[in-house]
Amino acid sequence: MSQDEPGFPRIIEPQALSEHLAAPDLLIIDVPANAQSYHDGHVPGAIFLDYRCLLSGQAPVANDVPDDAALSTLFSELGLTPQTHVILYDDEGGGWAGRLAWTLTLLGHDRWSYLNGGIHAWRAEGLPESREPVTPTPTRYQAQIQRPELMIRREELIERLDDPDLVIWDARSPEEYDGIKGNNQRRGHMPGAVNLEWTETMDRDRQLRLRDLSELVTELAIMGIDAEGEIATHCQSHHRSGLTWMIGYLLGYNIRAYPGSWQEWGNRDDTPIET
Repeated sequence: MSQDEPGFPRIIEPQALSEHLAAPDLLIIDVPANAQSYHDGHVPGAIFLDYRCLLSGQAPVANDVPDDAALSTLFSELGLTPQTHVILYDDEGGGWAGRLAWTLTLLGHDRWSYLNGGIHAWRAEGLPESREPVTPTPTRYQAQIQRPELMIRREELIERLDDPDLVIWDARSPEEYDGIKGNNQRRGHMPGAVNLEWTETMDRDRQLRLRDLSELVTELAIMGIDAEGEIATHCQSHHRSGLTWMIGYLLGYNIRAYPGSWQEWGNRDDTPIET
């Protein structure tokens, strides 16, 4: 992980961001789960990103990473340059923001910060909001996956299910993990996977900011998720696990995301499943 950019810690609080909205080479991206959130009010200068642009949309795994051409088009339209520092946030505590952070880091763009708590925390602080959509200035950004090690594929997971050095963090609900609910041909979880739902990493009393990281470190370590081994994280579509990947990355862990997630794993006949 590169050093945080001057003036922009990796996790930035609303008040701190409000004092630097005019900083050069700053790109603020709002990637809400509900698009209406952006129209109701966003951080001044923030650009709207439809989260579906972070998914390939192609069969058989529609939630996979888009190809280089699609990502080049997307980030050119958003106005990204290699010098840009991205502030990313959403309206749900970090899922889609985390997916965006993961995508940027895959491309080797490590200049990003997470607005802690997203728009909920911004509003709770009584900070100014804008309702005017922002049109970015396009660039010619050439996207190419530079850090493939941040991604893990189905084939490798199947081979390594018995590997004691790999811990699988399932970020879905306990009901999905236990196979009680889910919209897939097969329900349950990967053999040996541990379950901590993504919402358990949020502080509900502080507008869905991240929970105290020292508390999370202790809780995760009890589950075997720590700096000692390798971690693979997933959910149904690598949306909720966008947040769990981001937390692991913030903690300096060797964490990889499985973009196929349960949408791929649970709809095949050759993937081992436990309930």
